[in-house]
Amino acid sequence: MDILTYQFFQNALIVGLLASVAAGIIGSLVVIKKISFISGSIAHASFGGLGIAYFLGLHPIIGAAVFSVLSALGIGWVSKKSKTHEDALIGALWAVGMAVGLIFIFLTPGYAGDLFSYLFGNILLTTQQDILLIAGLDIIVLISVALFFRYFLAIIFDEDFCEVTNIRVLAYYLFLMALIALTVVVMIKVVGIILVIALLTLPAATARMLSKSMRGIILLAVLFSSFATIAGIFASYYLNWPTGPVIIFIAAALYFIGFLIHIRKRKLIH
Repeated sequence: MDILTYQFFQNALIVGLLASVAAGIIGSLVVIKKISFISGSIAHASFGGLGIAYFLGLHPIIGAAVFSVLSALGIGWVSKKSKTHEDALIGALWAVGMAVGLIFIFLTPGYAGDLFSYLFGNILLTTQQDILLIAGLDIIVLISVALFFRYFLAIIFDEDFCEVTNIRVLAYYLFLMALIALTVVVMIKVVGIILVIALLTLPAATARMLSKSMRGIILLAVLFSSFATIAGIFASYYLNWPTGPVIIFIAAALYFIGFLIHIRKRKLIH
C-alpha cells in the first residue's frame, strides 16, 4: 500500500472517483433513455476538440468540452426535429470529429504523444490541473441533475405527456445531452475516448438488472463504477497493464455477475 503515498496515484484515485459519480448518474439516464450510441458519437466527436485545443495551445480538456457540447446539442436538435436523419448525423459526427482532431494534430509542430493518452486513456498521468478541470465539470453535472432531475425523468419515461402538460421537452432534452457531453469529457481521462461508452453504460446496465427504482439504479451504478475504476487502477498498476482496458474488463465482469444474479432471481420468481 506504499503506492498511496505517491502523488500521481492519489491524483488517479481522485479523478477516478469524480468520474465514477458522474458516470453512474448520467449513465443511468443514458441507459434508461436508450441513447448509448449517441453517447459514443459524442465521445468520438470530442477528439476534434482535443486536436483544435492542442493546435491553439489550450488545455485539451477545454477543447473537448466545447466540441462535445456543440456536437451533443446538434445531435439532440436533429433527433427531435427529424428522426430520419438521426442515424446519419450520429455516424457523421463520429467520423468527422476524429478526422478533425487528427488533422489539427498533424498541423501542430512536434510530437503529440501526451494527446494520444486521451484517445486510449492514462489516468496515472493525471495532473493537478486535470483534477481541477474535471472537478469543475463534475460539479456542474451534479448540480444540474439535482435541480432538474424530475424533468429529466419526465422526458425519459413519457415525452408525450410532457408535451401535453407544456413541459419544454426540447429544452430539457438538449440540456441533458449537454450534461452527457460533459460527463463524457470527465471520463476521457480515465478510460480514453475509445472506451468511454463502455464505462458510461456497463455499470448503469448492471444496476438496472438489480434494482427497479430509479434512485436505486443510480446509487448502484455509482457504486459499481467506483469499484471498477478504483480496482482497475490498483490492478493495472501492479500488473503493469493499460489502466483503461482493465477498468472496462472489471466493469464487464460486474455486468456478467449481475446478469447471472438477474437470471437466478427470475427463475426463483417463476
